[in-house]
This record gives sequence, C-alpha cells and structure tokens, in this order.
Amino acid sequence: MLLELELAPAKRDIRKVSPDDLKAFMVEHGEKPFRAKQVTEWLWKNTAGSFEEMNNISLSTRELLAKHFVINGVAVQNQQLSNDGTIKSAFRLHDGNIVEGVLIPHDTRMTACISSQVGCSLTCKFCATGYMDRKRNLDAAEIYDQVVRIREQCEAQYGTPLTNIVYMGMGEPLLNYANVVESVRRITAPDGLNMAPRRITISTAGIAKMIKKLADDDVKANLALSLHAPNDAKRNEIMPINEANSLAALKEALQYYHQKTGRKVTYEYIVFENFNDGLEDAAELHAIAKWLPCKVNLIEYNPIENAAYQNAEADKITAFHKYLADRGVQTNIRRSRGKDIDAACGQLANKEKAEAA
Repeated sequence: MLLELELAPAKRDIRKVSPDDLKAFMVEHGEKPFRAKQVTEWLWKNTAGSFEEMNNISLSTRELLAKHFVINGVAVQNQQLSNDGTIKSAFRLHDGNIVEGVLIPHDTRMTACISSQVGCSLTCKFCATGYMDRKRNLDAAEIYDQVVRIREQCEAQYGTPLTNIVYMGMGEPLLNYANVVESVRRITAPDGLNMAPRRITISTAGIAKMIKKLADDDVKANLALSLHAPNDAKRNEIMPINEANSLAALKEALQYYHQKTGRKVTYEYIVFENFNDGLEDAAELHAIAKWLPCKVNLIEYNPIENAAYQNAEADKITAFHKYLADRGVQTNIRRSRGKDIDAACGQLANKEKAEAA
C-alpha cells in the first residue's frame, strides 16, 4: 500500500512579497502590523541575510518568518584582485547559477559594475557574455545584493564608500526591465541603500521602445548606449540587435528620452583596430553626437577567445579623441581596468562553474 506523502508548500522569497501582503501575513498570524515595516527595514536598509539577524524582533516572530519564507541572498563564491586594484567577483545565486560583478577603483570614484541576467541573448560579436546562453533574468533583490556585496568589498579593501553603480555587467538590462527598475528604486530609496540616482547608469545595447519607456516611467538613473559603430552596416556586423533597432530608431528614441527627462546620454564606443577607428568613423560619430546633448566614452577593447577583434592603436584612439573634442564633443578615453583577471569591459564570461541547484 502506497503512502501518500503530503508535501510542504514551497517557501516564498520574502523580498518578493509586497509590503501590504507582508502586513496582512503578520496580522493573520497574530502579529502587530508594524512588524512588517521592521522586517522590510531589516531586509533592505540593513541588508539582513537571515532572519536570525533581526535582533529587535522576537524569537517567536523570527521562527514564524523562517517557517514560511526564505531570503534568497547572493553570496561571493570567488573573488580576484587585479594588479590595478580592480576586484572581480563570481556571485552564487540561490539556484546555483553564477553571475559576475566588478569593483572598479578610481581616484575620484568607486564603481560597482553589476549584472542583470545570467548570460545574455544579444550575441554581440566582441563580448564574451554574448557567447553564453541566457539562462534567466535576475530578480531585483539579486541585483541589489550584488551592490551590497561590492560595497562591502569596497569598504573592506579601500576603507571608502561605494560611489557609483553601472549596469554594464552580464546581460541586457532593458530586456529585464521591471527587475532593473525595481532594483534602482530600492538602491536609491531612503529605506534602501539611499544612493543618489545621478550616481547610477543603466547601459543598453539599444532597445528603442524600452528607452522610451525609461523616459515615460521617469526612471531616476543615467542612460548609456553601447554604440560601438557609427553606421548601421558596421553595427549590424557586430551587434545583431541593430537589425531590429536601427540607428534611425535609436535616434528617435533617444531624442524622445532627452525631451522628457532633460538628461544627457552617454555613448559608449569601443575602438576596434581597422574596423571603426578611422577619422571617417569619427566624422560619422560626430554626426550622431549632434542628435542631442551627450558625452562620448572611447573604450579600449579587451580581446576575448572567441573573437578576432583587437584594440586600436594608441595613436588612432588619440586622433579619434582629438577629432571629436576639437568639434566640441565632450569625449573621454576609458582605459581598461582588470584585464589580468578578465574583469574588463566585455570580458565577463562566467568561468566559474554553476553549482547544481
């Protein structure tokens, strides 16, 4: 005779429970409604990784929470320190998947580069992450936790606060729109990490309709477009997403974004040897820079195993910079950081093995 085993219901991730639902749960179980606010503060402002840490809440309440909920936190599985001080971390998610994030130290800022997806679906030809499959989106709390872990590394290694956040790690942020926007809200909230929105940059390969949605939703963060080529033909070659999001479509979306928000846009432009490094390319980029107020970051390329692209020669990058700067375009040259540990732009590829869930 087979015994039917009653399976216990799966515990919910408490950070996915709305404040109203958490308050209702407390009341239903004989707790005071204000306990929900206390728990929420522990989860986000105090970044508690367990119910045991909530020491101003009674033991019986903590046991009640542990019976019904889990905190699916993000842990550092491995970290590497570059010769230039950059720290790359492999973050282990609750299901065993791995994403990578980077702390980039600078004289005037300390920047966390964080991931929004496990892998990526965009297949950009120059990017190591683009050669991975996209396994899933990260939820808002997993994005948030990366910032928390990198902030801890920053304070421990350098004794200084984290100042900036860039959504430039693994994945396309605008293809995980709701979770990315919610993570920004949590990071900037007074009962969250209370970071200034102007210190946060969301980078996209160019999803025109979602750029407009950022404007409509008045998301309080900066916007960067990973441009990397000054015309459709070259962009199609290295970034297949351009075939459905042409430069004309992106121009219209970016102008709409600027008109609604009043904010500048940053163009990220990797300078590839003998591909997009000529003065004719600089002239085409100058024309793009006239679309709306902007700045241009010229980025050194970091070669990867799967691609044949190389970084442009230093004199080519200097000439490219001069061409734009002489014509009034705010232009910076971004030097690669963390190349010796594969932590530089385009190199995040999850070399850590994902654990079985």
